[in-house]
Amino acid sequence: MVLLVRHGLTAGTGTVLTGRTPGIALDERGREQAQALAARLAGVPLDAIVTSPLDRCRQTADAIAAARDGQPVSVTEDVELAEVKYGDWTGKPLKRLAKEPLWRVVQAHPSAVRFPGEGGESMPDMAHRAVGAIRKWNAQLGNDAVYLICSHGDVIKAVIADCLGMHLDMCQRIQVDPCSLSVIRYTPLRPFLLRMNDTGGAVGGLARPGPAPGQQAAVGTSGNGAAGNGAPLAQAAAPGAVSRPRRGEGDAAIGGGAGG
Repeated sequence: MVLLVRHGLTAGTGTVLTGRTPGIALDERGREQAQALAARLAGVPLDAIVTSPLDRCRQTADAIAAARDGQPVSVTEDVELAEVKYGDWTGKPLKRLAKEPLWRVVQAHPSAVRFPGEGGESMPDMAHRAVGAIRKWNAQLGNDAVYLICSHGDVIKAVIADCLGMHLDMCQRIQVDPCSLSVIRYTPLRPFLLRMNDTGGAVGGLARPGPAPGQQAAVGTSGNGAAGNGAPLAQAAAPGAVSRPRRGEGDAAIGGGAGG
């Protein structure tokens, strides 16, 4: 069984396609996310922790390794789990890239995409190496192993799509938020997706937002008597609930803009 973790937030998440730019570390939010996930996983025995060598993934994996409850596990880097090689797009603002004709192809038909410039990788090539890496570690660790991989949004989406038997063109329908947990159990016959994009939050953020201040509530309000008092059915989230992430912080990788 493999636990797939996307790295935590960085300063460029949602604004820049970071790609394989070196030296991009977790910001304070990302460090808090990594520590919170590490605490959640502290009691889960892990046979291995494998990570993309990029700093943001290594830091996330190191935080998880440091929180083991008396079960020390070393962190191993695997370049096959690294970010997509975005070529000339690397380091560019997402708002600028969204105006490129290729952007629409990335969203709707990623299996046809090769990123421009020297070293630009195709999405099928990325998916092939990522799934191949999972299969390699499955064989190396054995059928009964439980291990963790820390990687990037587009990479994890490709692995989940493969698990579900989906064409790569469908991968942009999958959401993989920063520091989210997805779990796949592999068997000799087929893989099973046990969990996807789990960020450990409460469900308050799923409620329909109420009307803006000054607006009259329409259908779907509760009240006293026929007219009601205009109180929306969906109340404010309970303390500790996780609200919907801002665009770019939660939207899955290049499909919605995190670049990592």
